[in-house]
Amino acid sequence: MQRRLTDYLIIALKGIAMGAADAVPGVSGGTIAFISGIYEELITSISSINLSLFKTLKTQGISVFWKKINGNFLLALFTGVIISFLSFMRLAKYLLEHHPILIWAYFFGLIIASIFFIGKQIKKWNIATITSLTIGALIAFYISNLPSLAANSSSLFLLFAGAIAICAMILPGISGSFILLILGAYKTLSNALNDFDIKKIVIFATGAIIGLLSFSHILKWLFKNYRNATLAVLTGFIFGSLNKVWPWKKTITVMNDKTGNIIAFDSVTELGTLSVYQEQINNFKSYKTIVEESISPYSYSELNNNIVDPQIYVSIALAFIGFLTIFILEKIGAKKTT
Repeated sequence: MQRRLTDYLIIALKGIAMGAADAVPGVSGGTIAFISGIYEELITSISSINLSLFKTLKTQGISVFWKKINGNFLLALFTGVIISFLSFMRLAKYLLEHHPILIWAYFFGLIIASIFFIGKQIKKWNIATITSLTIGALIAFYISNLPSLAANSSSLFLLFAGAIAICAMILPGISGSFILLILGAYKTLSNALNDFDIKKIVIFATGAIIGLLSFSHILKWLFKNYRNATLAVLTGFIFGSLNKVWPWKKTITVMNDKTGNIIAFDSVTELGTLSVYQEQINNFKSYKTIVEESISPYSYSELNNNIVDPQIYVSIALAFIGFLTIFILEKIGAKKTT
């Protein structure tokens, strides 16, 4: 049974949701793909692209080639991803600067629901799956606490960053944007997109294509041979990433954007959170967070000299909406389009 135009529109909408998630450091588009029921088709389709297919293109024509790579599916999905990522990156930047607690609260609820829906697909729980889940959670928690590196805009580095980040983007629970932050490439890419720096965008995209084609083969093999353990690791990744999206943070160290020096945040201001400080001075470029830690919402206001509202009730409401978003995506994903 062939897919209809409406089916591809739904796939494009799922791509839009993936792109929006990947634009936020700490949230993974792979999680959205998994919940919406297209993850394994995505991995299988990407991994089918190899050098032998270009021989097929030459000998049998573009229609056979296009069918073998599941071209309509990939085109619809990545059209949504690219449009959403390019447009939402600016919106995400604004929300993270002016309403960080609220956007993190929404994604916190979304990730909580993701743990439930991906975890329930594990058919058999035993020592191996529990160990896999624990390892996945520890890896994600460790990554979420890594300090960011200094910005780097060299061509070779951007190629490498693209390859690494795209692998994270298709892994549920591991945020590609956050990996870019850790590598020190998020600002470089963000600036390139804002300034339409074609050279840097093409270099990054080339690295992303190389990483995507390579890593998809590994994931396909893991799903085929170790499905339960792979699902457990992915569930652990999502669980371990909760620390990163916790809405209330205390900033420990920051990097001066002009000098590149890393300093203790308490030497800059008496306030305890960088986003609060930057909102007060209306300057979001002077410093970048290097190390931060999660704190209680009840101590957040006191930490920042009682000049900000921790927005606890609104955050709970948004977390619930995020939770419901996954339910909706899961329902859409349950309606298989073949």
